[in-house]
Amino acid sequence: MRTTVLFPLLIAALGVGTWTYMQRANADTVTAPASGVTTMVTVSVPDSFAPLAEMGKIAFDAKCAICHGENAAGQKGVAPPLVHKIYEPSHHGDFSFERAAMLGVRAHHWPFGDMPPVEGLTKADIKSIIAYIRALQRENGIS
Repeated sequence: MRTTVLFPLLIAALGVGTWTYMQRANADTVTAPASGVTTMVTVSVPDSFAPLAEMGKIAFDAKCAICHGENAAGQKGVAPPLVHKIYEPSHHGDFSFERAAMLGVRAHHWPFGDMPPVEGLTKADIKSIIAYIRALQRENGIS
């Protein structure tokens, strides 16, 4: 009985959160990288995502893909792929992703330079983005 009440509330909350995020994301302006930028890795995408990861894809596409590329495949000369063994959970845990998004991070594995903080993301946004990245990693044998 309790599950039947909580599940619709969870779905409603996810819907409202997604709508709110998209309203905010559409208001932000992001400068696109130079044309001709190519991806660094080939990424297999799962047939479907869990609800949290699905929200994360929306947030990732709005805030992160401009640098890290579609499906986190990286962009040569811009930013590294996040679907890469370097970013497996045992080496870069979820907290590392959270700190990088909120505070920025100094370059230490790749020659792209420092990553600045990502403006306009909440901790909930970042949690969903991490769920999306981890789903992509699992689909590509990184766990």
